Amino acid sequence: MPQPAHDNAPTNGVRELQASDFEQALSDHDTVLVDFWAPWCGPCRSFAPIYEAAAKRHRDILFAKVNVDENQALAAKFGIRAIPTLTAFKKGTVSFSQAGALPPAALEEVIQRVASN
Repeated sequence: MPQPAHDNAPTNGVRELQASDFEQALSDHDTVLVDFWAPWCGPCRSFAPIYEAAAKRHRDILFAKVNVDENQALAAKFGIRAIPTLTAFKKGTVSFSQAGALPPAALEEVIQRVASN
């Protein structure tokens, strides 16, 4: 049985992942949303509070972030060419990936679609 999504997560509900713990996070949780981002990216900073608010509403899903500057190989593995890019994994497999900062309603739609599959 999967563990609760936010064990040892920061208070904002979003867990920072590195290449070293990425695969384990995918195997520990049925549904994982990953925000590929960078600190210098304006749209990434704009998307962060929207993503954090969704994480607080959906505690059954692991919401994670991957800093592409610190994890270039991981970003390359998933074909990340623009940031922010939201990638959803269902049972370890990519089920959604889209570049661009999503507005709250669009993010909620993605969450519902991914969670119901």
